[in-house]
Parts: sequence; C-alpha cells; structure tokens
Amino acid sequence: MTTSNLAVAERTEFTPANQIDPRELRNTLGLFATGVTVVTAPGRDGRPVGITANSFSSLSLDPPLVLWSLALKSPNVQLFQQGKPFAINILGSQHQELALQFARPVADKFQDVAYGTNVHSVPLLEGAQAHLECTVSFTQELGDHLLIVGRVDAFAAEPGDPLLFYRGAFARLQS
Repeated sequence: MTTSNLAVAERTEFTPANQIDPRELRNTLGLFATGVTVVTAPGRDGRPVGITANSFSSLSLDPPLVLWSLALKSPNVQLFQQGKPFAINILGSQHQELALQFARPVADKFQDVAYGTNVHSVPLLEGAQAHLECTVSFTQELGDHLLIVGRVDAFAAEPGDPLLFYRGAFARLQS
C-alpha cells in the first residue's frame, strides 16, 4: 500500500503494522539521510572486526551514550555484549570505498586499511572524520536486530564533510 501526499490530518487510512510491505518501509526509511560509520572491535581470535553501519545515533550527553544496531544474523553479535569495547569510526565524504569494503562479506575486511589500536585492542581507522571509543553499556534484542548502547570513554574528531547515506545510496553534502 502506498501512502498519499495528503497532510496527516487529512489521511483517513493508514497501513496496519501486519500489512506493511518491507520494501516500501525500507524505501520510506531511506528518506532519512544518515551518516556512515564503521564499527570496529577486537575479534575472538585477535583479528580485528569491522562493520559498516548507518544505524548510529547519539543518545545522551550526560552520561555520554551512543546507540547503534546490528543484525542478529551477524556472526559478530557475541562481540557486542555488556562490558565489551568497540569504536564508532565516523566516515568522511572521501570514504565511500572504505564503507563498501566493510559492508561486504569478505575474509579480511582490514586488507590494505590503515588503522591503529587503542589500549583495548579496538581498531581505529586512520583518516576517519571522528572516533568514538566506547564500552557496551546495554543491549536488547528488538525485532531482527540487537540494539547496542555504548558509553563513550574517549573521542577525537577532525573537521570535514561527512559521507551520507540517502535513498539506498551514498550521498554528499552540496555546498
């Protein structure tokens, strides 16, 4: 069912939740432009883990909290349990290929990627617009995703234009 351009007050019909077409909902949600991040963490075998995510948001300044979500089918879900360290690497407009590399199911997502690690062995991508070094405070399974709330322990940022995701594609700010 497609919604019309009527103002909300003029609408007489809404799609019931049990009749929502997932593709149409995804298209509608795609109208909300987001930034693009790569979430990194130390892996079980000592190898670094990285996941492209645009489901990231600030949650609180006091205490400093952020949130993001990870598909429950991800093989990395167990790495993001309470008390575990991770980082949010906020990507700049020049990082489209980097975002794609971490979005693909490849054996070594860090191949040819410059990064350092913090004291918890969390990878921090060189050249990222910002790093937020975090510890998982809370998780909750909701629908087909794991909601992850992280406490920000440290951060660093450089000015620049962000990499955006809009309507299912990467986008850039127009000056």
